[in-house]
Amino acid sequence: MKNNIKKITIFLLLIFLTTGCTTQLKNVDNELVKNETTGQTLVKNILCQPESEETIQKYNETLESAKVKLQEELDNNEITQIEYNQKSDNLVDISSLPKCSEFNLTDGGYEGLWMTIFVKPLAWLILKVGELVGNYGLSILIITLLIRLCLFPITQKTAKQSEQMKLAKPELDKIEKKYTGKTDQQSVMAKSQETMLVYKNFKINPVSGCIFAVIQIPLFFAFYEALNRLPAIFEERFLGIQLGTTALTGITSGKYYYIIIVILVIAATYFSMKLNKTATIDSEQAKTMKMMTNIMIIMISIASFTISTGITLYWIMNNLFTIVQNLIVKRRKENA
Repeated sequence: MKNNIKKITIFLLLIFLTTGCTTQLKNVDNELVKNETTGQTLVKNILCQPESEETIQKYNETLESAKVKLQEELDNNEITQIEYNQKSDNLVDISSLPKCSEFNLTDGGYEGLWMTIFVKPLAWLILKVGELVGNYGLSILIITLLIRLCLFPITQKTAKQSEQMKLAKPELDKIEKKYTGKTDQQSVMAKSQETMLVYKNFKINPVSGCIFAVIQIPLFFAFYEALNRLPAIFEERFLGIQLGTTALTGITSGKYYYIIIVILVIAATYFSMKLNKTATIDSEQAKTMKMMTNIMIIMISIASFTISTGITLYWIMNNLFTIVQNLIVKRRKENA
């Protein structure tokens, strides 16, 4: 099992390394370009045209000033014609992009396995469902729910492992107590064998919790990429909240109700992780896992202020599904 997880992790890392990621738009002074209304840092490699007049103006101003600077560098012999042509090709001309409502999987050409297999199909799906239901925020929630339903047979196993671990805990505690203070090789081996026998009797796989993490990580980054590269998303509103605005931007501009997003992210993360504990072999590992969980919750809490609310919608729905899934598994165990 451990070898399989390692192979999957290596495969995902290879995909990440063979593709590009979101690139922030910068002006000629190498400063990030932002939409002043939403606080959103604009993305250079967007997949389709923005519709907001302010956003369009920002992209066009950046393009024109870059063209002027390149021409000056060429006239002053600071760059060659070949360099001029190469840099010109890298400039963002939004007029050459399709409208978001007309975006196809083949638009933009080949950008690597990650974009081809994960990001573009997800972006296309978000756009199509958004057009169907009339709101891209609702589209994010629906697609998140559908993906989790498809993955339910897999993630359910992790939830079951947590409940089985609770049943096995009394026997594991006895083994822990039996070998307390014994550090000789024979005792360590005996403790390990007895522990694994308990796991076998209760049908527990100690590394099964890794499956959930392996699934979660690429899904989150796929959503992150797709949402950041779709102007139709960060220009949209959902329940009065701008999807492209970060909670920090909303709060600092006097829209204090954005704090609700942060509270929901923290609460959903906390209860999701609490109900989805990974099986541990001994008390030391349990302490380590608890510390890692607390650190992760703190990091996510801080990040919830600085990522767009469109992405937090995915995170909240994803974790709510995990909470409900674990509660259902727990209820079935109690009634069995």
